[in-house]
Amino acid sequence: MNAVFAHLRISLRLHFRNRMALLYGYLFPVIFLVAFWVLYRHEKVPLLRHMGELLTVAVLGGACFGLPTTLVSERERGVWRRYRLTPVPTWVVVASTALARLFLLVTAGLLQLGLALALGMTWPAHPIALAVAFLFVAFAFIGLGLVIAALADNVPAVQALGQCLFLPMLIIGGVAVPLAALPEWAQHVSAFFPGRYAVEALQAAVNGRGFPGMRFCLLALSLTGVAGLVAGAKLFRWDGQQRFAALRGKAWLLVAIGAWLAVGAVAEWRGRVAIPADLDPARPAPAPVPAPSPSAPPPIASAPVTPIPAPRAATASSPAAVTPNPAPAPVLPVTPAPPWMSITAKDWDGLDYQVPPDHGIVTPMAAPDEEPDEYTKEQVDKVRAKLPTWSPGVDGDDLSCVRNLLYVAAVPDAIQMPVERYLPRVVYQYLLDSYPRENLMKMLTYIALHPLEGPVRDDISELGIEGAAGDPMLVRERAYLYAIKFLARLTGRKSE
Repeated sequence: MNAVFAHLRISLRLHFRNRMALLYGYLFPVIFLVAFWVLYRHEKVPLLRHMGELLTVAVLGGACFGLPTTLVSERERGVWRRYRLTPVPTWVVVASTALARLFLLVTAGLLQLGLALALGMTWPAHPIALAVAFLFVAFAFIGLGLVIAALADNVPAVQALGQCLFLPMLIIGGVAVPLAALPEWAQHVSAFFPGRYAVEALQAAVNGRGFPGMRFCLLALSLTGVAGLVAGAKLFRWDGQQRFAALRGKAWLLVAIGAWLAVGAVAEWRGRVAIPADLDPARPAPAPVPAPSPSAPPPIASAPVTPIPAPRAATASSPAAVTPNPAPAPVLPVTPAPPWMSITAKDWDGLDYQVPPDHGIVTPMAAPDEEPDEYTKEQVDKVRAKLPTWSPGVDGDDLSCVRNLLYVAAVPDAIQMPVERYLPRVVYQYLLDSYPRENLMKMLTYIALHPLEGPVRDDISELGIEGAAGDPMLVRERAYLYAIKFLARLTGRKSE
């Protein structure tokens, strides 16, 4: 054990002298965190929904770039060949190197978490589960880093191999782009990338169900890490003069590849790729039927109806019956006024109109004279033509229709589609044409004051806009912001 700690101390000292290692290990994750904060700074709890992605990026940078870069550069300088001459077993050197990398990943993760808390993020819901998930993620990607180090003959090859894995995980592996925003084929492909399970496990600990929501992910990461460690150990090279092409036993690489394929196949078999409709977080649960209160009066039993005899005809001998009693008029039920009717100018004057600018990334809104490109214009025209017959926007009470129309602007903005800048203008004009101005102001104010009411509509594919944000709270937030923006125009705070 003394040899392990001695080499661990040397590895850490060399790491903090390497500027490139510090760049990948610390600066690179911080840049991602700042970028995510700039993009999503208008969310109610900054960065809370993205900590799984940010922590995964931190581990990816340190394990899949920093670790193999260190191993290959030391191998090229002959450091590992000198290690081989020492009376220390091979596993001791490799284990201490992996422990040093684990320490660096933990410090990078703590740096990410500390910065996120300083920017306003709340404390994770399951701290212990987060620590466990982070260790599993680090274990899986350290194994992957050992495989990259075994494949690469020099440091530039490490960069190339790392990018070949890093970029697909960011784009279609669920690391940087939400899975719900990806097309169906990409969701199936993402099941074969460990980055997806890293994000899901970490996010389940930050604001999800904790351990019950990460069991399969932890198993997938364990299998990936074990396969990577086995393949990396069997393909390990001491001498920089050895080339991978001339190395024997290259079939061990199939162990690592086979683990990825096995995890993806099991995910497909267990139906973990696409979100089932009954488990879709954007679909509201049916309202429970309230149980009768013990203090409530018992229901009145319906009595048998006795037919009322017809009045007798009036005769001269019965003056009291000259004019029969008229039948009682039917009592019509009184329909209560909708809640938004009680909204007054004092309510919309008291709203906070400090919302993101129209030219920003969050809730953008094109100017009246701004023209989209040809493809985007086709989408806009299609939505404009279908809105008058879109069932969620025309069927039901006025308040629900207005809220659903706000989602037409909110969903593309949450997904960050190119059409997001132009649909709000279409929705705003349609609302002006469909409702009296004062009623529209009252309904938008009511929605802004009660943003959590009503079901979330995250699917507007009937209008020709494919995709879903997958996060009902995000869609609600964007609908709230657009309600404020429309109100600012209706009240004269901003030009229409």
